Amino acid sequence: MEWSWKAFGELSLDELYALLRLRQEVFCVEQECAYQDVDGLDDQAHHLLGWREGALVAYLRAFPAGVVYPRDICIGRVVTSPAARGTGLGRPLMRTAMERCWETYGSGSIKLSAQAHLSAYYNSLGFEVVGEGYLEDGIPHLPMRCAAP
Repeated sequence: MEWSWKAFGELSLDELYALLRLRQEVFCVEQECAYQDVDGLDDQAHHLLGWREGALVAYLRAFPAGVVYPRDICIGRVVTSPAARGTGLGRPLMRTAMERCWETYGSGSIKLSAQAHLSAYYNSLGFEVVGEGYLEDGIPHLPMRCAAP
């Protein structure tokens, strides 16, 4: 597994195309959510890309505190490719992201919007539910936060 952590301006056109393609494949097509994936925030994020044999199989984006949440680092658009699911890739994706966030943005807490059915998974990584559930694009979500190390 090869990981790369890049600011938007450091992404190559091929990397940008691959991450947008993966996000569209899963969030828009597979999950049948009609929403604006390209939301004007990618240029403020760092992007974690996981490559296996030349294919993008894992991805997420992260923001410093103050961009999405006033006081929390934000992780979002967490995705593994359908071809790589069930291989245990999600845990190293999140652990790598958390380490890179704290290295890049400092030791603040990390917050994310978790699909409700994944709350136990995120809890196993140190995240706790910090508010009421809500629907986002027709899918139940929970706000979750992980304290700084």
